[in-house]
Amino acid sequence: MLTTLSPQVRQYLIITGNYWAFTLTDGALRMLVVLHFHQLGFSPLNIALLFLFYEIFGVVTNLVGGWLGARIGLNKTMNIGLGLQVIALLALTVPTAMLTVPWVMAAQALSGIAKDLNKMSAKSSVKALVPIGSAAAEGKLYQWVALLTGSKNALKGVGFFLGGVLLTALGFEGAMWAMAAVLLLVWVASLVSLKADLGKAKNKPKFGEIFSSSRAVNVLSAARLFLFGARDVWFVVALPVFMATTLGWADWAVGTFFACWVIGYGIVQTLAPYLTGKKAGKVPDGRAAMLWAIPLALLTTGIALGVNSNIDLQWILVGGLLLFGMLFAINSSLHSYLIVSYAKEDGASLDVGFYYMANAMGRLIGTVLSGWVFQVSGLTACLWISAAFITLAALISIALPRHTKV
Repeated sequence: MLTTLSPQVRQYLIITGNYWAFTLTDGALRMLVVLHFHQLGFSPLNIALLFLFYEIFGVVTNLVGGWLGARIGLNKTMNIGLGLQVIALLALTVPTAMLTVPWVMAAQALSGIAKDLNKMSAKSSVKALVPIGSAAAEGKLYQWVALLTGSKNALKGVGFFLGGVLLTALGFEGAMWAMAAVLLLVWVASLVSLKADLGKAKNKPKFGEIFSSSRAVNVLSAARLFLFGARDVWFVVALPVFMATTLGWADWAVGTFFACWVIGYGIVQTLAPYLTGKKAGKVPDGRAAMLWAIPLALLTTGIALGVNSNIDLQWILVGGLLLFGMLFAINSSLHSYLIVSYAKEDGASLDVGFYYMANAMGRLIGTVLSGWVFQVSGLTACLWISAAFITLAALISIALPRHTKV
């Protein structure tokens, strides 16, 4: 059946399959680390610090990885990412006594490099597979990016659930072995399936070109930094620990809730083109990014006020999270489309890599604040910072181009 598809569609399916497999292990690993080290008695700040190198190296990887992908091809950077994730998982199979903070941080650093090489390669590849030049092509590009991003996040939610189940069924070490074995098979299949010159720039860029010269890319990157900092400042450490301690949820319940949330988030991302005007033949521009950020900021403010009131706390959090997930998914999908659209056609990974560097910087800031602010001031303070960050993202988005290139 695959042989009847066009070469572009076949490559898109292979890239998406790689991205899916990687995402399952990435989501499971994050939930396994949070829950396992919470069980070992780590404080919220110390748990956040376990992800510090994951996020720091994500910043560096996106910046350098975009340049590397343009020079050697996106197939190679994607396969390097898969291979590094296997090594990171194997590094965590050591006995519990050896799982010191420096060791776990080093393994997370490898995983951070792997994740962002894989993501940058997948997103940049779509630009190479969809010929641009008309409004219809831009619409198709938006649809493909939304499908790739949304399906990935839905599977990340499955990964959260998988992490909780694996921790219960196999323990931390057994879970690492199982995921490494599966991903190794995917890596071998990818080595023989991906097109050799995918995404390689015709004119090999110099290292000095890793910083984007495009005003649109720079403005969007700044907005992305605050958007993802806003999510992770309460989502990464504060919320799961709050649910496990203050609300008294079991580990499997926390994992299941986050799984369902991220799956729903991914589904909404996939539908974002239809929710933002594709049905009416509209392709979103910078104004759409600004307008969709405003209700997200207002909602987060409302959740903060609700949590502070301490009335029906569980329902406020669950209901607020569901609405937050829907609005955040649309904002994220819009941004993901805009960066691929704004990126130059030859060596698109340079612009995409720079943008996801800002994304990783936002996650880094959000992750550290999530542990520190929650430990010092609690969940409400994390939510207020989140609302402020989203407001900044909306204000920055005012400077985005009002019409995407067609």
